[in-house]
Amino acid sequence: MGEKRLPECGVARFLLVLDGPWATLIIRELLDGPRRFTELRVALEGISAHTLTHRLRRFELFGLVTRTAYAETPPRVVYQLTPLGMSLQDILLSMKDWGDSLPDDVLDRVQSEEAA
Repeated sequence: MGEKRLPECGVARFLLVLDGPWATLIIRELLDGPRRFTELRVALEGISAHTLTHRLRRFELFGLVTRTAYAETPPRVVYQLTPLGMSLQDILLSMKDWGDSLPDDVLDRVQSEEAA
């Protein structure tokens, strides 16, 4: 069987790690500092517990996030970006700036297309 090749393109490599609609939004929330699971759920309206758990586990596996469990009652778990995860800050700020600069008519067309 052939060995899987890693993408050479930087964008493809980025998307391999940060795939899916919630990935960048989770990172965005963690850029402000450590968060508990419930805090992330509240901040990311519409995300299911299953999806958030899955994404956070993947981010842990990839070295973007650390998970710290405290032996308290009730138990407390805190998620925090690693230095690798924090290195995404400039990328997300650039994405925000680009999104903020989009004219409303472009977004109206996107929403119309999605509704069709």
